[in-house]
Order: sequence, then structure tokens, then C-alpha cells
Amino acid sequence: MSDNTEIDDTPDDEREVTETPPEDGDLDTEEPAADEADTGGAEGEGLDNLGSEVEVEGGASLDEEEGLLGGLDIESTSDIEVPDRLVDQVIGQDHARDVIKKAAKQRRHVMMIGSPGTGKSMLAKAMSQLLPKEELQDVLVYHNPDDGNEPKVRTVPAGKGEQIVDAHKEEAHKRNQMRTFLMWIIIAIIIGYALIIQGSVLLGILAAGVIYLAFRYGSRGNDAMIPNLLVNRASQTTAPFEDATGAHAGALLGDVRHDPFQSGGMETPSHDRVEAGAIHKANKGVLFVDEINTLDIRSQQKLMTAIQEGEFSITGQSERSSGAMVQTEPVPCDFIMIAAGNLDAMENMHPALRSRIKGYGYEVYMDDTIEDTPEMRRKLTRFIAQEVEKDGRLPHFDRDAVEEIILEAQRRAGRKEHLTLKLRELGGLVRVAGDIARAEDADVTTREDVLEAKGRSRSIEQQLADDYIERRKDYELTVNEGDVIGRVNGLAVMGEDSGIVLPVMAEVAPTQSGGKVIATGQLQEMAEEAVENVSAIIKKFSDEDLSEKDVHIQFVQAGEGGVDGDSASITVATAVISALEDVPIEQNLAMTGSLSVRGDVLPVGGVTHKIEAAAKSGLETVIIPEANTQDVMIEDEYEEMIEIVPVSHISEVLEVALAGEPEKDSLVDRLKSITGKALEREVGQSGGSPSPQ
Repeated sequence: MSDNTEIDDTPDDEREVTETPPEDGDLDTEEPAADEADTGGAEGEGLDNLGSEVEVEGGASLDEEEGLLGGLDIESTSDIEVPDRLVDQVIGQDHARDVIKKAAKQRRHVMMIGSPGTGKSMLAKAMSQLLPKEELQDVLVYHNPDDGNEPKVRTVPAGKGEQIVDAHKEEAHKRNQMRTFLMWIIIAIIIGYALIIQGSVLLGILAAGVIYLAFRYGSRGNDAMIPNLLVNRASQTTAPFEDATGAHAGALLGDVRHDPFQSGGMETPSHDRVEAGAIHKANKGVLFVDEINTLDIRSQQKLMTAIQEGEFSITGQSERSSGAMVQTEPVPCDFIMIAAGNLDAMENMHPALRSRIKGYGYEVYMDDTIEDTPEMRRKLTRFIAQEVEKDGRLPHFDRDAVEEIILEAQRRAGRKEHLTLKLRELGGLVRVAGDIARAEDADVTTREDVLEAKGRSRSIEQQLADDYIERRKDYELTVNEGDVIGRVNGLAVMGEDSGIVLPVMAEVAPTQSGGKVIATGQLQEMAEEAVENVSAIIKKFSDEDLSEKDVHIQFVQAGEGGVDGDSASITVATAVISALEDVPIEQNLAMTGSLSVRGDVLPVGGVTHKIEAAAKSGLETVIIPEANTQDVMIEDEYEEMIEIVPVSHISEVLEVALAGEPEKDSLVDRLKSITGKALEREVGQSGGSPSPQ
């Protein structure tokens, strides 16, 4: 969310928030501001002040006491002014915002790829506010007297369409009045003639009925002359924005309604049955399609044609409908397309459509996190104010509540000194906390409300993980004390934000068909490769002849989703080495970490959630990769419950995990002697040990 916000600080001039232009290079200030376009901002604002920073005089410290709000001195979010323009409300996506600004000016297409909730649709709406509205057009469809199945199309400036339709309706109304007046005169003459001259009432009534039907049938021709206002932009204040996410072919490309009366004079004129598609409604504006890969291939091909030609005829989308016989003249659809989706969206996207966007526009990857700076903390504070203003029913957040939200943003980032940019999820926490405060008729939302909201707004994965942990306790499946050979408490992540304890067991048995490593527990591809990498370490390390043994590895109660990723590598290696050497493992600890074929412990994801899962399960120690120590941001309640041991090599893992001093010391020394020599040779050749990836 961009930042031309002014904040009224309550202390007398102790701090002052000022609006400053972006730094050189932030945006292209050499380009002229689009002052001929009404962008919806204050007078004098152009496109070049997008992303202006909210600064505090004297700088801002990231000290935990002073800098959690980036130097802002406020009592609550009510002290913060929310900018009007959407582009000024976008947070963190500086590169994407710059691209949107340039694309709006040059009318380029954009494809935005990234995680859900990072601001793709908001940026698309922001672009529509940056486009000029003077070029907007109304589209009219007229009856074609030469061929009723090929209606004519006419474009006029925005607002003129209604006037034209009203004029045609008024003219048709006058003609109908004259025809009706004439009809009643004729009917009166005929009835009078029948009564007075012929003396037959029945004959007069029959003749009057025929005349009435003839006039009514003939009047339908007048209605057919009234044009159909296909696209009406009379009340549009900004360029149109059309969200065509998940739209079927008719809604996207336009359609012709089915007509049950196709003949006999009762049919609806073809031009009256024509309906505009999203591509036509987005003319001179923005067409946004999220999850672009969900559109079928035929729709993507036609969309590509519309992008290329800038116009697209409307026809019936159902082959069995009478509308399939109707095809209008080309209807304008000169839109800017913003395609969006996750990384998998590019796999099923039509390559020609992507090439069209890439060749005539921009591709942008949306960030999931951003560096934790005073400026970003101030933006997050304003984000909370924006969510409160947008909802309209929530009480504002006091200072302590805002600080707790920022701490949660740090935690959800999963990286040290970063803040999450998955703001839809963070906004959900804001709304739940506000609902709690509103239910209590509180004037402001407090830190206690936020803490309660964190419990109530748990994801489905978090609820399942907590239930999983509790059930294991009920059935005493969690082993958190004693020593066991070949069993290790591994750690895994369910979804994106929930950790679980996943035991791994290993057993060595005589082989019957050559030594094999057999792993069970619904392993997916990455996990299978990790097991193979671990087997290379074991073969190098062990004195046993593995060609005469089978190594069985079981991921206990892995669940329906199975095991994916390589974060259980050190768990598997420890379990197998324990089984091979008959040395027990302490069960009051858990571990997570990837393992190179050389024995280095490499960083993994989700360490914070894994550590908390270990603490919830009653374990006392957790082993994590040393490279992940900067990513640990566990809740305060778990800090005293568990000890975190960072490691960088498999020998350090064994030194902590194995029980029995003589056996353990001998084993660790032997492993160090084997892997250490290889490490020394590597260092001697390259001049340094590579960092884990």
C-alpha cells in the first residue's frame, strides 16, 4: 500500500509525519504525469508520486520498545489518514506497483504470479483508476434490415447511448400513439358500418378484432427499430474494471439469449437478445482474470484473438440455441488484460496467450515477504487502519494491538527481519480481533482481543494438527521419554502454518535379494529422493556390509497426504544409524533438517511451527539446522518449554540425539573421521565451505 498518508501525531511536535516523494530510481519521475487523466487523487497528483514514503523526522529505531511501529507516535489507528486511491494503499509490492503505473500509461498487458492474498486483484483495480476516463464509449446494437441475424454495432461517446435509445423510444412511442389512434378510428367506423348498414353485431366485432391484431402485429416493427444499449458507461467515473475470474464462455466473450419463439412474428429481434461479455464491458479499461489456467483452451484462444484485434463479434455460445445463428458485427474490446495466478497457473496457460502478454507487456512475480524496516512497519500500521475503514463496523486498534499484529506479521513471514505480505490472511486476523472487540461494545480493539483472535482464527490445518497432537496423547502414541533404538521424533508441516510430530522408525534385517532401502509411509517424490541421499551417507559411514542387509524405514502415521519434501533427512539418517549400530536414541527430543550427501545439515522451511508442535507434544529439545536459527520466532509461551539446538553436520545431530556415552562417543568420532577428511579436502580445493542452500 503506497504511502502519501499524513498522520496527526498527538504529542506537541515531538514527531512529525511528512509526505516525501519517492527516492530517485524508485519510480520513473522523468515521465510526465498523466495530468490529462483523472486518476481519482487530489488536484495536482499525477502518477509519479506513487509509493511516496511516510517518514518520521529524526529517523526511526527498530528498538523493540520504540520502533515496533516504525517511529509512529499514535494512540490508535484512528489517528491515521487512509489514502483514497487504491494504488496508494498497496503495501510492499513496490516493483509490481511501478509496473502497474507504467503499464497504465503505455496500455500494456500484465501477468502477475504469486501466492494468494498478496495484492494482485487490488493492483488490477488500482490500474483502472489510473487510466483516463475521457475515452470511454457506449456500445449500441441495431437491427439489420438486410439480415436480421447480423445486427449492426455502433460506438458513441460515454453517456450518448442513453440519449440515442431514449430518442428512439420517444419516436417509437409517438408512432405507436398515431397508429393506436388510427386503429380505434378504423375500428369505430367498421363497427358503426356493421351495426347501421349491415345490422350485424357479430360481423362488426370480427372485423374489429382482425383490424386490432393487424395493427398490434405491425407495431412490433417499431420496437425492432429501438437499438439495444449493449455497454452503458454514462455513470462511470473511472475506467471500467471487469473481474472475469472463473467466467464461462458466454460471460467472458458475450452471448445471444435463446428465443423460444423463433418465428410467427412473436420472436424477439436478434439485436435485443445480444449480451455483452466481460471483454466488451472492459473496453478502454481493465480485464482481470485470476487463476488464468482455469479458463478452457478455446476461451483462451478467443481471448487471445480479442487482445490482438481489439474487437470481437458476439454470437451464441450454445450450438443448440437459436442464438448460434446470430453473429454481430465486431464489438470493440480494447482492454488491458491483467492475468494472475499461482506458479502452477503458467503450466496450463495457453503458450500463445502468455507469449502475447509477455511480448506486449510485463510479467511480475509478487513477493511473499519484505524486509522489516521502519517504513514497512508504518505501512502495516496504516494497513490495519485501512482494514478498519474498509469494514466500517470494527473499532480502531490501540497501540498495543497494532504492535501485536506487527509481531504476527514477523512470525508469519518465516524469515528473520522480514514481514509477511500475505495481507489477506493478516487482514482476516484484524477482522476477527475487531469482531471480538465489537461483540464486547469496546471503543478500541486491544492486544487481548488480538491474542484471542489468534486462537479463533486458526486455519483448518492448525486445528487438524492440534487435534492430531491431542489424539496421540490420548492413545499414548507420543513417546517423549526414555531411549529407543531406531526411533526418532521427526517434525513436519501440515499446510503452511501448522507443525506436527512425525515419528520415523528404522529396522535392519538380513536381505533375500541384495541390500535395499525400503521406505513406507506414502512418500512423495522429493521424500523418496531424500531417502536415497541418506542411504549414500549410511553406505559411506557404516562398517556393515549393506549388500547383505535390507534397511526398512517407516514414517509412522504420515496421514493421507503422505510425506513430501526432504526436511526429514536427518531424522531418517539418525534412525537408520541407530538401528545399524544398535545405539539408542533419546526420545525427549525431535529434529528437522535436510541432509547433503556429504553430511551437511541444510536449512528447511516451517521451523517455527515445527518447534511449537514439539513443545505442544511435551518434548524438551528440538534440533534444527544452524542456518534456520534466524527464522525462529516462536510464541512466548513456548520459549520456556523447549530447548533449541542448532547443528550444521550429521555428527552434531548424533552427538545430541544418541544415548549411551561410550557407544555414542565412538560412533561420533568414527563419523567425524570419515566425513571430516572429505570436508577438509573440499575446503582445501575451493578455499571455503559452501553455505547450505
